Amino acid sequence: MFALLSELFSYSFLIRGLIVGSLVALCAALLGVSLVLKRYSMIGDGLSHVGFGALSVAMALNMAPLAVAVPVVVLAAFLLLRISQSSRLGGDSAIALIASASLAAGVIVTSLTSGLNADVYSYMFGSILAMSEGDVYLSLVLAAVVLILFIVFYNRIFAITFDESFARATGTKVSRYNMLLSLLTALTVVIGMRIMGTMLISGLIIFPALTAMRLCRSFKSVVITAAAVSVSAFFLGMVASYAFGTPAGASIVAVNTVFFLVFFAVEKVKGR
Repeated sequence: MFALLSELFSYSFLIRGLIVGSLVALCAALLGVSLVLKRYSMIGDGLSHVGFGALSVAMALNMAPLAVAVPVVVLAAFLLLRISQSSRLGGDSAIALIASASLAAGVIVTSLTSGLNADVYSYMFGSILAMSEGDVYLSLVLAAVVLILFIVFYNRIFAITFDESFARATGTKVSRYNMLLSLLTALTVVIGMRIMGTMLISGLIIFPALTAMRLCRSFKSVVITAAAVSVSAFFLGMVASYAFGTPAGASIVAVNTVFFLVFFAVEKVKGR
């Protein structure tokens, strides 16, 4: 085991992936708790599909993929929030509509230009090898922004998560903080797409929160446990990916699934 870890840490690109991925896993877990409790957990899946569409267009135009994906996904997050709040469409319906349309646009653009090449495949299912040095620096900056804003506005996010009506009555600008939550989620999805892929990034948002909720009851304990589970599952998934030659994103989701099943089993045993 020690030999495996020593070999893993001898590669600079894996170290970059571990650093960025751990920050992404932490961000996703923190935001995932609020998204799951607000029954808005599939926003990660919807935004990842939007990201795939944006990336496909960017590659077709020979533009920097992340530079295009960041503003497009952020705008899509605000649009999803506005549609779900001001129309007859529910949040899940709005996500399904925008996600399907974006994925279709991405597939059409890809088929008409480069086809399903290695670059497109890496964005769909994740690839640490695809991360350039510029991607790493951009990801670190975005992850730092997400963590800082979450910590600074933790109390407001807690308020809008559990009771928007009460928060509004106490003077909290609910719409403003819902937009902040959407912004942070959009940034997390974008920086996670390189490692997890657009098809699997939502698992990084949903699994840790649901896992922590099996045993924890307070919001703070769920957030802390979800963060610990997410980072641990990411690291173990990366080790498994390196050891067995499996895709990184799929390996990380598989480890998250194991964590969920273990916590679920412990919950059942405690319930007896």
